[in-house]
Amino acid sequence: MSETTMTTDREFSEAAVPAPRTSGRTFLPIRQPEATPQPARSIGHLRREDIFRVLGAAAAGIALTAWLFTQVAPFSGVLPFIVLSYIFFVAFYAILVRFDDTLVGVKDKLATVLFNSIAVVLLVALVDIVVFTVIKGFPAIVHLNFWTQDLTKGGPLDPLTVGGMLHAVVGTLIMISIALAIAIPLGLLCAVFLAEFPGPFSRVVRTVVEAMTALPSIVCGLFIFATWILLLGNPTSGLAAAFSITIMILPIIIRSADVVLRLVPGNLKEASFGLGASHWRTVVHVLLPSSRAGLMTAIILGTARGIGETSPILLTAGYTTFYNFNPFSGPMTSLPLATFLLVKQPSDTQIARGFGAAVVLMVLVFVLFLSARILGGKGAGQLSGSGLRRARATSMRMSARVSRRPVVAPSDGGPYAVPQAESGQR
Repeated sequence: MSETTMTTDREFSEAAVPAPRTSGRTFLPIRQPEATPQPARSIGHLRREDIFRVLGAAAAGIALTAWLFTQVAPFSGVLPFIVLSYIFFVAFYAILVRFDDTLVGVKDKLATVLFNSIAVVLLVALVDIVVFTVIKGFPAIVHLNFWTQDLTKGGPLDPLTVGGMLHAVVGTLIMISIALAIAIPLGLLCAVFLAEFPGPFSRVVRTVVEAMTALPSIVCGLFIFATWILLLGNPTSGLAAAFSITIMILPIIIRSADVVLRLVPGNLKEASFGLGASHWRTVVHVLLPSSRAGLMTAIILGTARGIGETSPILLTAGYTTFYNFNPFSGPMTSLPLATFLLVKQPSDTQIARGFGAAVVLMVLVFVLFLSARILGGKGAGQLSGSGLRRARATSMRMSARVSRRPVVAPSDGGPYAVPQAESGQR
């Protein structure tokens, strides 16, 4: 071994091993003990201990509130009792969780309880509204004539076996269909403009759309009443009501669709541009199909806003008790307007008919929502069962078509085979 190599090895050894403090003794590095791994916090699973804690805290909160209401302070009222019980429940639950968990775990459990409580309150309120409406309208909706007749022969003194709400259903469907036929194309085009063509003008349009989202419905009705009916001299009709509904639902569709279109991954559009597609072809064949489910949700939100309006229809379409299939002339009523006018009557039969109209409106909204969910399908990249089967069938057809093409070796003897051109076959 050369002298240079020995010198290098010696220098490396002296640099790697520190010089001992005392001659003749060797000091080894002290190995630090490994830190004990902390167990992962489980915040997504419901355990039996969590259920016992919730039940125990709820029982303790209710018991303490009852003791305070009956023995300590002269409180009264159902709402104060519920609020105070909930406050004590949260406090007791935090104490129980703190016995077995860290401070971070306590915060997680409290946040979970608070959000779940809000969800339960909203669910209870929704169920209460639906059940109350069905109970009040049940005497009317059990009769077949309520679904197949109008109110021409159903007066305040007539029994519930006479008259129905089919004329209001017809009017509601005609008006909302015209409004959606106008609002959907305009809304989607405006949303595509805001999402794909940014600029000073698009910022102005977005500001106007956001301002129109909070526009009161009575203002929309007054605008159509002043322009279409008074200024232009057109009669009150379902078309005028459809115009007012269009003004209300258009900003909702535009704003919701704009948000959905902005969520489409940029690499999808970049891949389309890389393949040579134009901007509008990318919008039609990539952007809109990828966000179909979200666009249907935007349409549902707009429909739910327009189908439940009362004041614009009262100003622009009036009220009637008979069928009117012509949206261009004559008064036309809707289910919300019929509900509003009937529940104010002193007759019990008319009140039952009004709540029955509300039940029909809820059923109609549910059917429209279900239809939109079916038509919207799943989101981008998520195939349903039928879509997956179609994709597999297409893949098999392409594979069979490629496998039928004869393959010949290249003339230069390379390792790759070149498919021979088909003669007269496509």
